[in-house]
Amino acid sequence: MPPDQIVFSCVRQLFACLYPDGNPLTFPTKVALNILPFFDCASARQIAMYALRHLRLQSTRHFRSSYAAAATTKHMLPRQPARVLIGDWSTWDKSRLQDVYSRSSSTATEPVKPQTPLQELVSGAKPYAQLMRIDRPIGTYLLFWPCAWSIALSADAGCWPDLTMLGLFGTGALIMRGAGCTINDLWDKDIDAKVERTRLRPLASGQISQFDAIVFLSAQLSLGLLVLVQLNWQSILLGASSLGLVITYPLMKRVTYWPQLVLGMAFNWGALLGWCATQGSVNLAACLPLYLSGVCWTIVYDTIYAHQDKLDDLQIGVKSTALRFGENTKVWLSGFTAAMLTGLSAAGWACDQTLPYYAAVGVVGAHLVQQIYSLNIDNPSDCAKKFISNHQVGLILFLGIVLGTLLKSDESKKQRQSSLTTSTASSYVPALPQKPEVIS
Repeated sequence: MPPDQIVFSCVRQLFACLYPDGNPLTFPTKVALNILPFFDCASARQIAMYALRHLRLQSTRHFRSSYAAAATTKHMLPRQPARVLIGDWSTWDKSRLQDVYSRSSSTATEPVKPQTPLQELVSGAKPYAQLMRIDRPIGTYLLFWPCAWSIALSADAGCWPDLTMLGLFGTGALIMRGAGCTINDLWDKDIDAKVERTRLRPLASGQISQFDAIVFLSAQLSLGLLVLVQLNWQSILLGASSLGLVITYPLMKRVTYWPQLVLGMAFNWGALLGWCATQGSVNLAACLPLYLSGVCWTIVYDTIYAHQDKLDDLQIGVKSTALRFGENTKVWLSGFTAAMLTGLSAAGWACDQTLPYYAAVGVVGAHLVQQIYSLNIDNPSDCAKKFISNHQVGLILFLGIVLGTLLKSDESKKQRQSSLTTSTASSYVPALPQKPEVIS
């Protein structure tokens, strides 16, 4: 057998033993690392070129994979580590050879494993879950708490809030918050692509088309309607009337510096709807102060949230209360916090709330004061942290309402007993002794 055929046979046998998968794209690097170090520079170069040429000619017969069928001279050229190794071998030690070998091995093409139907379903649903912010539930919490406050305030003295209503409103908050995010992203698709924090959202990044988002929004609104029709007809009308606020809110940032006010009006609609769902009508003496308090609360936490994007908003031309308040943000937020606490106190007075409720209002006030005066409006991560902590504000107030309502019965009994005692004492008049009759 001629010497060239012997060399070629040895190369082929070594390739077949070490790499039985038969992937010719990995062959040049492996040959350079395993064969060429045993020869001098000139011989090594000749062997490599000869082996590559013969492997290319016979690849269609010996390798039936799609890679081999598409192999060309360009594909078969050695990679960068192999071309370096064909040079002067005297300066290379074993550790450096092993490092090059490991790096070249890591770049080898690996077959892609087929996905199971469940994996395909999860990967297909992931952009839609991101569109409705399933991975960021804070918005759902902030939408749910005003509903929960109203339902708990409407409960009878000494009773727990209606758990069925809380479940319905929790489901509705999840669905409608997702619908609101979809509407917002449809309006702001071009704006989100220019903002660092939002450029990877599904619509802005092109993971979901605008038509698919509209179809998805239709499904969300249908589910929301299905939840709404479980309530009485007064609540259905009241709930449907909030859809205008939900749709127009994303446009407000283009025309006014107070989009957070419109967001507060939409996000706290549940303060009116919750009472109507349990009682059949809205008690304005209790619900209106509660609603206005929620609006002030939304302005506080969403202004903090908006400070994350104020630099991008300035460049794009989007407006917000963060830009309106500027360096006076803490003063403005302190005023809205005071208005919120005043409204909550008025709502509690209208509902004859007890000490736990007012204690919770005090804790809420302390929490908001701590947020505002430790806030760094120029630190986006600190703004995000303060914003997320408002979930605790809603929970604290809800627990205060529940405990205050449960204690209403005991205080009512004491008041009735004291009133009975007072009325009995005031109605008792001792009889005056009568003078004996004198019989003449």
